[in-house]
Amino acid sequence: MGRMATKKQSEFVLEAEKSKTRPPRLFKVVLLNDDFTPMDFVVIVLQKFFSLDREQATRVMLQVHREGRGVCGVFPKDIAATKVEQVSAFARQHQHPLACVMEEN
Repeated sequence: MGRMATKKQSEFVLEAEKSKTRPPRLFKVVLLNDDFTPMDFVVIVLQKFFSLDREQATRVMLQVHREGRGVCGVFPKDIAATKVEQVSAFARQHQHPLACVMEEN
């Protein structure tokens, strides 16, 4: 009799957790075009911080260049914020004005 109650109780707990769990809100990390940051530097940033291969990084860099902005990836809020901070710090360290922002997806 004790085992049955425990089983029902654990099933109830699992169902309660399941109904409360929602996927995290996702945010796009976006690079913005400027007239000063070299294209090669943008490709390096995309490879280093977003794990894109050379071809993917070049494609995103050209989108930034032609359209004024390019999506680097989509992440939960804390990861997106960290990526924005890492890219901004890396750009400043190399004296480039590359802007990186996050937007709700």
